[in-house]
Amino acid sequence: MNIIEQLPVLPVVLPLVAAPICVLLPKGNLPWAFATFISVLTFILSLMLLREVHAVGVIEYQLGNWPSPYGIIYRIDMVSALIITLVSGIAATVFPYAKQSVAREIAHQQTSFFYGMMLITFAGLLGVVATGDAFNVFVFLEISSLSTYTLVAMGARQDRRALTAAFTYLVLGTIGATFFVIGLGLLYAATGTLNMIDLHERLVGMDNKVVRAGFAFIITGFGLKLAMFPLHRWLPDAYTFAPSAVTSFLAATATKVAVYVMLRFVFTVFGFSFVFLDVALTFFIILGLAGMFIASLVAVFRDDVKQMLAYSSVAQIGYMLVGISFATVEGVSAALVHVFNHALMKAALFMAVGAVFYAIGSHRISAFRGLGKTMPFTAACFVVAGLSLVGVPFTGGFVSKYLLIDGAFSAVLDVPSLVIVLMIVASSLLAVAYIGRVVYEMYLAEPVEGVKVDRVPLGMLIPLGFMTAANVYAGLDAEGLTTYARRAADILLGVGMAE
Repeated sequence: MNIIEQLPVLPVVLPLVAAPICVLLPKGNLPWAFATFISVLTFILSLMLLREVHAVGVIEYQLGNWPSPYGIIYRIDMVSALIITLVSGIAATVFPYAKQSVAREIAHQQTSFFYGMMLITFAGLLGVVATGDAFNVFVFLEISSLSTYTLVAMGARQDRRALTAAFTYLVLGTIGATFFVIGLGLLYAATGTLNMIDLHERLVGMDNKVVRAGFAFIITGFGLKLAMFPLHRWLPDAYTFAPSAVTSFLAATATKVAVYVMLRFVFTVFGFSFVFLDVALTFFIILGLAGMFIASLVAVFRDDVKQMLAYSSVAQIGYMLVGISFATVEGVSAALVHVFNHALMKAALFMAVGAVFYAIGSHRISAFRGLGKTMPFTAACFVVAGLSLVGVPFTGGFVSKYLLIDGAFSAVLDVPSLVIVLMIVASSLLAVAYIGRVVYEMYLAEPVEGVKVDRVPLGMLIPLGFMTAANVYAGLDAEGLTTYARRAADILLGVGMAE
């Protein structure tokens, strides 16, 4: 069997098959070691897939040798290859980090089950990106969501509010999935197909109430899944009360995959021929700008650092929506770059918070007092990732926001470009306020007397340092990522090497 021919399906199948094996392994370090090996192997396969797509273009894999649109296919282009690489890369960093964190936060008898659920979530997210069939997007979405609800609930050992957070996530996630599948049903009624490319071809020139309703249901459903303001109610509590490793993984991957699906349906399935698209893009820019400001303002006044960063994620999703709303190669590529850079910065930030929780047992802002002296490495990593979140030069966040501002000036919009640029800059200043609060406590406040600070193991610090360094590297050498992102935007918008 030629492994190159199987590359589109292997990153999905490998963790999916490994998950039940992981659950059956004896308690102890073996489930962690096995899950970590699978995540690293999947990342290697994803890099091979990205290189292959870069070399030969779009790759299609027919399951059961049934050709499209009759059979289910995996269709990997530059957009999906980039997101698959991102998700698997984050997993390959978070799984090694998880060993000591999970040992402290999860009951010993649940570790096998925990890593099995993590692998299922991982496989589900990759499946959402890889499939070229719209209904399979729903299937893999539910695979990842159901295991995620369980993972969030596992935080109840530390805080019983994790159960409420998981229940809220379950209810709103189910509503979002229901909206999405209703939208798919309406599209199937109108076109008779669920293959994404075939859907696009049949929707060209088609404009009726059924198609418009399907579009509205799909956008609303995924608006919930990606925590688009004001549909973000589930996200802050889920990120706050989930185990540290779960938050680090979800914050860097789950909403990014949802953004990918939104991009895929807006531009690949419906496309510019769909007359209702302009209305949706207008909503994107309004809700994106609103989310940037309102969520950032809420973050300023949070006393729990995980909750602060969770609201920050809602604000950063606003930046991505603004880039998408430009509907230009510059705007969409800026959104894709920010998808990558936000994943790096949030993974590093939540890993740092997880290290603080391991050492002190709290992630409230008061727990960060004097950490510049007692935990200098963790504090430095938090500062660097925080600077990237703000958008300081020589960090990945600066590249994202620079490209977004450049995209705003080159786009033709109803709102003056200068107004959007000023709002982007002003929103970034709000990030200075809430990140600055934590930095002040770490470096300008004295450590609390009598508080025991446990030594954080290298197994947590090395992945944290690696992810922090990635934020700096993304700011110093952004040419490769921006080139890939621009090519991906070309494909999404139907320019260049698209179909």
